[in-house]
Amino acid sequence: MTDAVIFLVIIIICIFGIKSLARRMANGCCGGGTAEKPAKVRDRNKAHYQYCAKMSISGMKCRNCMIRVQNALNSMDGVWARVNLENGTAVIRTKSKINDERLAAPVCAAGYSVEGIRWQE
Repeated sequence: MTDAVIFLVIIIICIFGIKSLARRMANGCCGGGTAEKPAKVRDRNKAHYQYCAKMSISGMKCRNCMIRVQNALNSMDGVWARVNLENGTAVIRTKSKINDERLAAPVCAAGYSVEGIRWQE
């Protein structure tokens, strides 16, 4: 009888594991069931953005991670960001000079680490 109970518990654990794997394969490693949708940036005219920075980000593992970071940055006023998952960077254009701590805050709040920010001339 105890063998049957142990066998049943193992089967239940396997079922949950397979469901979790299927969800991750469908939505990315961090999807959790729903795919992230990129937020729209209203002003996409590069001439309106005087400053440009490149941010190194760690902790992104999938497309959902990339979109979360991009949305966090694009939610800031006067910021237009494009995130590259492959090299773990974001190119950030701003309309005004923003200090590094303020620029990194939404990325950290989303659960990722900022390794550095380099402003371009």
